[in-house]
Amino acid sequence: MKKHTKIYLKAFGFDLSDPNQFIPSEINGRKAVDIHHIIGRGKGGQDRIENLMALTRLQHQELGDKKNLIWNLFSMHRQHMKEHNVEFDNDWIQEQMNKYAYETEN
Repeated sequence: MKKHTKIYLKAFGFDLSDPNQFIPSEINGRKAVDIHHIIGRGKGGQDRIENLMALTRLQHQELGDKKNLIWNLFSMHRQHMKEHNVEFDNDWIQEQMNKYAYETEN
């Protein structure tokens, strides 16, 4: 299991030993199969809970690596973490959101 997947599963309280558990997409609640880096590792994104969100494969393909969507993804992810009582660094998320607040292109 990849490091970022372990970070996500542990933060949200999923069983690391059960590969068949249902992990909901943070966008629509369907079965997530990918843990997505909101800011991709190739663009300096880090393996930290604030930068990781569960998505379906289609969502990952459609939403990944698009600068104009990063602010929205962080906003949704922050709300999801709050609703599930996951500890996170809100200042770090806000700093990232500020960087991408006015992005309009991919």
